[in-house]
Amino acid sequence: VSDLRPSALPGSLDVSRSMFDLRSPPHRFMKRYDSVSSVPSSTSSRKDSQGSNRSLDTITLSGDERDFGRLNVKLCYVSSVEQIWITVLHCKDLSWPSSCGENPRICVKGILTLPKPVHFKSSAREGCNDIEFMETFVFAIKLQSLQAVRLVFKIQTQTPRKKTIGECSLALRELSSQESNHWLDISPPSK
Repeated sequence: VSDLRPSALPGSLDVSRSMFDLRSPPHRFMKRYDSVSSVPSSTSSRKDSQGSNRSLDTITLSGDERDFGRLNVKLCYVSSVEQIWITVLHCKDLSWPSSCGENPRICVKGILTLPKPVHFKSSAREGCNDIEFMETFVFAIKLQSLQAVRLVFKIQTQTPRKKTIGECSLALRELSSQESNHWLDISPPSK
């Protein structure tokens, strides 16, 4: 994909820095523009050295996309005692339906999708922009059992009634004794 516009004047600012593949030298930056509107697309694709397409997402959302918030969790596997440690830290920028009221009580329900699923739940907190949980859950499970499953989180309101308002998940393929920090995008609950 090539940018066919005349080159920018010296000293002018390029406002589309988020579309760059920072692994390339500066002279190889390329952007894709919609042919109809001549406005930068929300993603920029180009072929890498192996010939496969890479999609670079920008942080721009179109009007119909809604941000449901993000969940911050930490994971660690202690192999000496075969335990997984799951710490639910924060829930940021969470949105909930108006039917749940202004400040509903919010909790995070976790599920390890083993053949016999393992469930756990945080205590409920008052809904706000940055909900701090800081709760750790420990389970004794063999590492090889965990590497084929997902860890699913359901964000639930407790008041005025119990309702799942969002969910997110992550694969546990790369668990290690080194604690890993994850920010998960919350999406609408699946039907």
